[in-house]
Amino acid sequence: MAQEKPETPAAPVKAPAEAVETRAATAGEQQIRMNTASVKSSYCNMVNVTTTREEVVMNFGVNESWDRGASEYDVRLEHRIVMSPFAAKRLALMLGKLVSEYEGRYGELNQGN
Repeated sequence: MAQEKPETPAAPVKAPAEAVETRAATAGEQQIRMNTASVKSSYCNMVNVTTTREEVVMNFGVNESWDRGASEYDVRLEHRIVMSPFAAKRLALMLGKLVSEYEGRYGELNQGN
């Protein structure tokens, strides 16, 4: 049986030196200006979510254990995002819509992938 090759994380993408504005229309047709001058991109292949009554905490990291049969995995945490449950619900709705659109274009995603 051939051994799987580890994924190579994508190289970080640097924001341009100048601020770039993007505009996104929301349901109420309000315009949101997004300044991308200090945006950073990171590769993450693992997420863990916990919650309290007042906040949702998402930890993003990189799984550095490539042996799928291992009993332990080494994960290097890179980012922690803390948000209100209201913001988390909006995120969940947006991700659900995005995944549905993706599957409509490219086919169903399986949990094991």
